[in-house]
Amino acid sequence: MLLRHALGPFLGGHYPFLLQFCAMLAAARFLGFGPGLAALLTALSPSLYVLEKHSQPELPVARLLGFSGAVLFCLFLVWLLDRQGRMRVEVQRSTRLAEERLEVLSIEVAQRERDQEFAAQLRDIVESSEDAIISKDMNGIIRSWNDGAERLFGYSKEETIGQHITLVVPESRRHEEAGILARIGEGLPVKHFETVRCRKDGRLIHVSLTISPVRETSGRIVGASHIARDITERMELEEQLRQTQKLESLGVLAGGMAHDFNNLLTGVMGNASLIAEELGPESSAAPRLSEIMHASERAAQLVRQMLAYAGKGRFVMQHLDISEQIAGIAPLIRTSITPSVQLEFNLAENLPAVECDASQIQQLIMNLATNAGEAIESHGTVTITTSTHRTGSERQVVIEVKDTGCGMDETTRARIFDPFFTTKFTGRGLGLAAVLGIIRSHNGSISVESTPGRGSTFTVALPATAQDVEPAQPDPHLELHGAGHVLVVDDEDLVRNMARSALERCGYTVEVAADGLLAVQAVTARPAHFDAVLLDLTMPAMNGDEALKEIHAIRSDIPVILSSGFSETEALRRFQHRGLAGFLQKPYTASVLARKVKQAIDRPHRASAQANG
Repeated sequence: MLLRHALGPFLGGHYPFLLQFCAMLAAARFLGFGPGLAALLTALSPSLYVLEKHSQPELPVARLLGFSGAVLFCLFLVWLLDRQGRMRVEVQRSTRLAEERLEVLSIEVAQRERDQEFAAQLRDIVESSEDAIISKDMNGIIRSWNDGAERLFGYSKEETIGQHITLVVPESRRHEEAGILARIGEGLPVKHFETVRCRKDGRLIHVSLTISPVRETSGRIVGASHIARDITERMELEEQLRQTQKLESLGVLAGGMAHDFNNLLTGVMGNASLIAEELGPESSAAPRLSEIMHASERAAQLVRQMLAYAGKGRFVMQHLDISEQIAGIAPLIRTSITPSVQLEFNLAENLPAVECDASQIQQLIMNLATNAGEAIESHGTVTITTSTHRTGSERQVVIEVKDTGCGMDETTRARIFDPFFTTKFTGRGLGLAAVLGIIRSHNGSISVESTPGRGSTFTVALPATAQDVEPAQPDPHLELHGAGHVLVVDDEDLVRNMARSALERCGYTVEVAADGLLAVQAVTARPAHFDAVLLDLTMPAMNGDEALKEIHAIRSDIPVILSSGFSETEALRRFQHRGLAGFLQKPYTASVLARKVKQAIDRPHRASAQANG
């Protein structure tokens, strides 16, 4: 009513316009300028053309002006309300965009923090890795260097970053780098590439390399990452395993060859000794027969070297003084070394006894002394020293062979115990390899110290025993002729025929068998017929071990002499409490064979006589 009264002078009879005023304001406020203007025109039309006709036919100028002002005022209100609405919408849109941008920014900040945290973790992992992790560009320039690389190669970060990767590549391996970069340039990784690299101190190390391309976000290859793992210890263990397998294979080969050679030498030495006995010492052939026997003895010594290398060289074990053994072969050592080399002995007295085989120890000393003499090109000295050493509760007898020769480098020292290896000339044979086998057979050890240009020292340590040294005793005289039936069992015709001839010459009746199975059949057919059996250990069809068991099952009191080229100590230990009457080591002469058979047959009779007496 107040609004109508205030606008009365202007609106006159057009007060129905006020009915639309609120609708106009609402339309302008909430719907915008266009809808507000439409509401205004809708209000004016009935007011001017419909209601006016019934109220006042004419519109004075003042009223018209007032009405126009009211309309303009309404238009202004409509515009103002529309503007306010637009601003509100704009503010809401801007606020929404700001909120969206703030959310995106928060996500980006969180992602960046996660990336930084991951990068820090990755950096810690790289730095704590035991492996060397290195990055380089496509020119081979080192860009990063972790602590593992510093430990592996000995260079610090400051010394390597900016340097070429060939800093750690030995000259002989630098061709590998070009191939690696070419492969990386093609986008291909290098996996588990085993090669050799060089430390700062010059030492070569074996490494396993895994190399991968490093790319930009665009995918372009800009460098490579290296992971290098030290495999030196593994390679050394593998090399030791290969050496062990090689030594074992050669040992088996040497053992088999020694068995065959022993059979041949048994025939040669046995028949030569028979001929020498038949012809007598006054025969013109006696010197040549002596040469045959001497050559056979040398061949037998080589066979013992082969057996020693095979680790089966324990022939006749005695408790001996090592100094006495060396002194006994001193003249032979002097003749084996060139006269320009001075030979000196520093042999300790009253050494504790060593359980050893005299021939093997002598061979060991000869080989070491000969090797030392060959290391001296003109004038020099070879010194052989003996002493004792105690390790905890264990006493050892130490043999030291020292020379002032040319010495050896690491590569040569690693191979000196290989069969047939030499720095002098070809054809050296088993040499130091036999030394190693002899030492193994005696449960000893050997060490080598050598400096190029200053000489070498070989140190052998053998376990001492609490037993007294055994005095050398001459063989007792024994009448070789006898009587009885002897069964000779051997798979070699040469050995069987020689043994038959030697025993028949001494008065025995001899039958032969080519293997253990035939021997068992012969004893089964006539159990009481044989007075002794000479049984070879290694035979086809049935070996000596099985044949011994079968023969004693048939007749337990029959004397059996075991024959073999292998260790007497090992054979007697293996056949302990098996009723052996003796052991005959191949190769042997006719007189040694006859003496063993005589002792085996006479022993039961002596035991029976003592029991009856």
